[in-house]
Amino acid sequence: MKSFRPKDGSGDPPDGGRNREQNFRGEKRSNETHESTTDPDARLYRKSDGRESRLCYMAHAIMENRNGLAICGEVTHATGTAEREAVLAWLDERRSRRRITLGADKAYDVFDFVQALKQRNVTPHVAINGTISRNGISRKTAVDRRTARHPGYPISQCIRKRIEEIFGWVKSIGGLDQLKVRGIEKARTAFILALAAYDLIRLPKLLGVPP
Repeated sequence: MKSFRPKDGSGDPPDGGRNREQNFRGEKRSNETHESTTDPDARLYRKSDGRESRLCYMAHAIMENRNGLAICGEVTHATGTAEREAVLAWLDERRSRRRITLGADKAYDVFDFVQALKQRNVTPHVAINGTISRNGISRKTAVDRRTARHPGYPISQCIRKRIEEIFGWVKSIGGLDQLKVRGIEKARTAFILALAAYDLIRLPKLLGVPP
C-alpha cells in the first residue's frame, strides 16, 4: 500500500527507507488518481462493506459440478464487474451451443448478467440476493420463479460452494495467499498453474473410484 502514490508525482518523497511508517488516514486515494509504483497493474479494491481496501488482482475460476475440477481460470484487474465479464467471455468461447446451467453466488444476481446468460443458452442458477434495505424493502432478484423452482436449482446452490475448496487450496497449499510475482500476466500464469496442480492432485482419487 505504501507504493500506491499519486500519478502526478505529487506525493511525499520516499524518505526514511523503503519500509518507512506512513499514515494514510484522511487521504483520498483511488485508482483514477493513484497507482502502485511497484506493480501498476494492481488495483485498489474492497471486497465488501466494512473491509479494508487492498491492492490486488481478481482471480476467477469455473468448476464442473460432477467431480469438482477447475476447468478454466483467469486473472483480471480488480473491478466491480470483472467477475461477470470473465464468465461471459468464457461462455462466448464455448464450442457447443447446448443448454447448460451455471451456479453462482449472489454477487451475480444482476439483471444484465442473468439476461446475458439466457442469451447464451445458459440457465442462471444464481443465488438470490435478498438484501434488505434500510427502509425494509427487499432487493428485487433477477432470478425468475421458474428457475428457482426447478429441482436442479437447489442442487446447484449446494454444489457451487465447493469452488471455495479450490480457492482455499490455491491460497494455502498453492502458495497464492501472498502473491510473489508482479504484473497481471505473471499473476495469471501462477494462478492457472495452481489450478492445474489442484486438478492433478484430485484426478488419482477420482480415477480410483469405481464407476
